[in-house]
This record gives sequence, C-alpha cells and structure tokens, in this order.
Amino acid sequence: MKGKETRTHLDREQVLDTAANLVKRHGPQALTMRGLAAELGTAVTSIYWHVGNRESLLDALVERTLDDLGEIRATGATPERRVVSVARALRRRLRDHPHLIAMVHERGLTERMFLPAQRTLVHEVHAAGLRGARAAEAVRAVQAHVVGHVLVERYRERAPAQHPDEEELWTAETAEEDPALARALAGPHDPEALFAHSVGALVRGLLRSGN
Repeated sequence: MKGKETRTHLDREQVLDTAANLVKRHGPQALTMRGLAAELGTAVTSIYWHVGNRESLLDALVERTLDDLGEIRATGATPERRVVSVARALRRRLRDHPHLIAMVHERGLTERMFLPAQRTLVHEVHAAGLRGARAAEAVRAVQAHVVGHVLVERYRERAPAQHPDEEELWTAETAEEDPALARALAGPHDPEALFAHSVGALVRGLLRSGN
C-alpha cells in the first residue's frame, strides 16, 4: 500500500529534482534507475513511466540545466552593476551544478548553454554604449573571466595538500620585502570576494573603453 501511495503522488518534476540532486552529490555515473527509485521510495517501473529510460532521464536533466542558465537576469542601477550581476549569477549557476554542466558540455551544447547569458550581456553592454567589436570583446571577456575563475576554484578544491604550501612559500623575500603582501598571500582567501573584486575591475575597464 505504501509503495502504491508514493507512486500515486509522484510526478515528473519530483523525479527530475531527485535525479539532479543525486548527480550533484555523486556525479552522473552514480545515477541508476534502481538507485533513483530507492531514493524516491517507489518502483523502477514508476521511474520509467515518468521519464523513460536512463538516457532520456539524462537528456531531461540537461534540458533543465539549459533552462536554468537561461533565467539569468541583470540587476542594479548602473550598467557596471548590471553586467557584474550577470557575471556573479553565471558563476553561481556554474558552481552549483558542476556535474550537470559537464553533461551539457559532453553533449556538445556548451555554446547553447551560454547563449542566454551572452544575450543578456549584449543588452547591457549596448546600454553602456559599446557596439560592434568592442561589445563582442566585452561579452567574451566577462564570460572567459567567469569560466576561468570557476575552473580555478574547482581545481583548488580538488587539489591534494600542497608541500610546500602558500604559507611556506610566501616570505618577505618572495614578496619583495613586502611583509603585509606576504601575509595576505600566505593566508586563506574568500573566492566570492575575490571574484567580485576582479570582475568589477574588469567590467569597469571594459565599459570605460566605450566612452
């Protein structure tokens, strides 16, 4: 009775939500129909009824990821803040769903994935006065900065312990007799704050080039 009751109230969105959460936690290789059914407390046949086979399920997750990247909107009172807001939102989406983003890339849909964010950036750089090649350069520079920053963050998170580490490497000598710099580079840093600072400086420079 309990299994039937669960299946009665199960819908496609619940299946996709649970599947996306499994992929987020363990990667797509851990997503099996039996495992997903167990997570939902239902029968495997119910999963097939809602989403088809595993490949259909993965395709549906990819489409949801593409839709999610298409919902990025600019916020802020100035062109600079609005462009920065798009960059920060894009970074968050890429950071939140690394395995799903990898699935999109593996299916050859990376350019389609970035198109909505690019179009939003185009609108904002046009509003800031950039046109033609300068506008294209600004859009590409912002996107490259976001993607590069995310890749570096992911690398640092997954890297093994470093020997020597930054604290050992940065001394007054390597910092050109700037002990405050050495202390700062030897200590931990906030990736979010670093991204906000760096993308803000980048956007200011790009938008000024159009004036």
